[in-house]
Amino acid sequence: MQRIRLRYTKRGRLRFTSHRDFQRAFERALRRAEVPMAYSAGFTPHPKVSYANAAPTGTGSEAEYLEIALTEARDPDKLRELLDESLPTGLDIVDAVEARTSGLADRLTASVWELRLDGVDPADAERAVEAFKTAETVEVQRKTKNGMRTFDARGAVAGLDARVETHSPQADRPTDQPCAILRLVVRHVTPAVRPDDVLSGLRAVADLAPPVPAAVTRLAQGLFDEETGTVTDPLAPDREAAATAPSMAAATAAAKAPVPEGSA
Repeated sequence: MQRIRLRYTKRGRLRFTSHRDFQRAFERALRRAEVPMAYSAGFTPHPKVSYANAAPTGTGSEAEYLEIALTEARDPDKLRELLDESLPTGLDIVDAVEARTSGLADRLTASVWELRLDGVDPADAERAVEAFKTAETVEVQRKTKNGMRTFDARGAVAGLDARVETHSPQADRPTDQPCAILRLVVRHVTPAVRPDDVLSGLRAVADLAPPVPAAVTRLAQGLFDEETGTVTDPLAPDREAAATAPSMAAATAAAKAPVPEGSA
């Protein structure tokens, strides 16, 4: 069995697709691309697809991850192209590697988010960010299936800064007009702290209330480097391992190649 890890995006209007919507679209793409999927056992077999830390509905993302299991070896790059062609524009497969290491989900310990606040003065955003960062705790509330829950939104935030840009090529909703832009690095903790929770915290500590909903885009997720304060590529260990060992697809092709006459 070969395992392939994929990075995909949610862009434009497709940021409003739920995780279940994406699952259905992706399983259709697997059938269209005729991917030799491995299936689970039991009365209702389903494709072996493992999803990791999906972004909330309504947020864009440049860094969603999943893993699939195949019954036949395939070249990751060719597989990526086939799947990308079989998905609607906006749900794009942008990277693929053969899994050479364990624990992809364990390497997704933090996310980098961009929050575009249309109609917010950048100076007001900077003051709110400073108030948030200097606070020891910032309690916010979120409605859950068990009712309202109060928790600290400050402890999980590893980085937060305000900036001014007229255009960001990675943003989910770019604009030609200046606006307040927040760059947020948040650790994946329990309970999960989402960008909306940080916005609630900014409202609580500095009365920052954007006139329109923020355009939120996840730019990256992976291991958080405490020394540099950056989030590293979670697929890098698989690429490094692939550089020192042949891929399963290459090994399978070599095994099927005919042996020349007269060879030992």
